[in-house]
Amino acid sequence: MIQGSIVALITPFHEDGSVNFKRLRELIDWHVDHKTDAILVLGTTAETPTLTLSEEDEIVRIAVEQAAGRVPIIAGSGSNNTMVAMEQSIKYEKMGVDALLVITPYYNKTSKAGLVNHFFQVADAVNLPILVYNVPGRTGISIGYDALKEISQHKNIVGIKEASGDMSLVCKFAGLINDNFNIYSGNDDINVPILSMGGAGVISVLANVLPEETHEMAAAYLSGDVKKARDLQVKYLDFINALFIETNPIPIKEAMNLMGLNVGGYRLPLCPMADDTRAVLRGEMEKLGLL
Repeated sequence: MIQGSIVALITPFHEDGSVNFKRLRELIDWHVDHKTDAILVLGTTAETPTLTLSEEDEIVRIAVEQAAGRVPIIAGSGSNNTMVAMEQSIKYEKMGVDALLVITPYYNKTSKAGLVNHFFQVADAVNLPILVYNVPGRTGISIGYDALKEISQHKNIVGIKEASGDMSLVCKFAGLINDNFNIYSGNDDINVPILSMGGAGVISVLANVLPEETHEMAAAYLSGDVKKARDLQVKYLDFINALFIETNPIPIKEAMNLMGLNVGGYRLPLCPMADDTRAVLRGEMEKLGLL
């Protein structure tokens, strides 16, 4: 089971909007050098809904090739079409990823039975560990405790990226933790609280700009240094909140560009930050000495 800090990697673009695959390779090396424990491609932060299937395939191919086994590569293979999720999952397994992230089927807003069947169908199609992804703010549907209890019984489903922001729900989910199933924080503002409920790690937006610090936050808690983990959570909380002052990944890519990481812009409907929110983000970065 993967532990620690998993970066939810952005997708770098050229000025013309095409994917900057060279920069993608450089970012993967940068994360390996800066203690990131695993890399997630094709997540929410990657602007995946605006990528073509061929671009997604090339991103996965490059990530696996460039990581070269130095860190695990997780690929987002989910869809609101179960057959598509199965096909993408099979494809990425053949390409050599270490695990898959499968989001709840958005827009369709299925029933509990539909949710369970969706995840079972995908999990049956591959022999890779799967993390289910609960992010109701994006999908319009949340995985309930009863549904997750059933879903977590599948041998290939090893955890949940929990991004509802609902700590009461996290506490319920914590009762499902066992040797084959765990929780990963999907909200940087409550990384340590989720770790305190037995979580195995974090799937982090913050790690795009502070990979070592995010690694240290998770590693400290997992090694028993609660004070260090808590202090890091508190230290970066205002900056974390600024990273979500507009829709992710708009602020994180702005922050990366301000720091000279040169990841380019966005694809519509995402667009550059407004002047007032950019000023807030920049102010928080200046307080931390990042600029």
